[in-house]
Amino acid sequence: APGLVPAMESADGAVRTLPSIGRLSRGPAFGRAHGRFGLSPSGRLLPPAPRSQENADPQRTAFLLRKQWTLYSVTPLYRFSDARLRDYARLLSAFIAAEKQKGLAVEVGVELDIKVSVSSLPDLKGSDQDQAAILVQLSSRSAASSKNSEEKLIWSGWFCCVSGDDLSENVPEDFTCLPLFLANGGESYTSIVGSWFQKTFDCCFRRLAISPLNLSWMAAMWTGCKVDKTASAMELVFSVPCLPQPLNISYAIHPEDAKALWDTVQKTPGEITQEEVDVFMDCLYSHFHRHFKIHLSATKLVKVSTAIASAHCDGIIKFLQSQYLTGVLMLLTELAISQIQ
Repeated sequence: APGLVPAMESADGAVRTLPSIGRLSRGPAFGRAHGRFGLSPSGRLLPPAPRSQENADPQRTAFLLRKQWTLYSVTPLYRFSDARLRDYARLLSAFIAAEKQKGLAVEVGVELDIKVSVSSLPDLKGSDQDQAAILVQLSSRSAASSKNSEEKLIWSGWFCCVSGDDLSENVPEDFTCLPLFLANGGESYTSIVGSWFQKTFDCCFRRLAISPLNLSWMAAMWTGCKVDKTASAMELVFSVPCLPQPLNISYAIHPEDAKALWDTVQKTPGEITQEEVDVFMDCLYSHFHRHFKIHLSATKLVKVSTAIASAHCDGIIKFLQSQYLTGVLMLLTELAISQIQ
């Protein structure tokens, strides 16, 4: 997002650097060798309900569903403390007010009274070692309206780490690992909030795109998840390159047909390998070519939609099933960590 730049100077003015990439890195890049989500080379698991969620209340995270979230990777936060969330809300509120005074008001022509809330989402963890997710919300009330008027939520963002042991085990004690950040709302708010976190905690935000390879993984993994009979169709969207005008191809597959195909491809229940993902996608491509004489392998996969979630290559995600929320976040956490490393 515009305005998000690496900030390596902390609140007290001292300059610090993160550990070198070598110290943060563990193992090869995503999809090339042993994956954290599987037991064999290029293998992964998508557990439907991690143990830490068994007693979780889905209502506490229901507000995260059916919204479009923009993905970012975030380097470890220096001297971040769960015990100071109220202080952070107050300081961020003051920072937003100061930005408005500089003429950077996010709502031109409207004087808004913006309230900042920073809270913890302890249910969004993959293991006891993970840091609890942190939710930041901005609410507004017009300065002209009465004090009793209802506040309107105008922006939300949250940091999380679901099964992020690869990163958290390798950073110094003063750093907190919350490598995945998701934002919903205007980019100007994302820029201001991101700038404050970067200046305060010596961290760096980067947009997190999703490659066609990773979208293929999502298509296969989510097809293998059990959902109710009324599940929506699985849809793959492809972009056709080298044309004067943009052209997308939408390919919809009945969820039961997609699941039946996946069941013939998958060898070990609960485990997914790169080979199985390739075979699954090749079967879908062959079926499409048989009917329409178009080689989808010559196009670029840009979006995957299933009953579990939808994901776009630009780094946009929408969660649709609460019971699979942490499972999807596991993979996104891994992608964020691989970008940091």
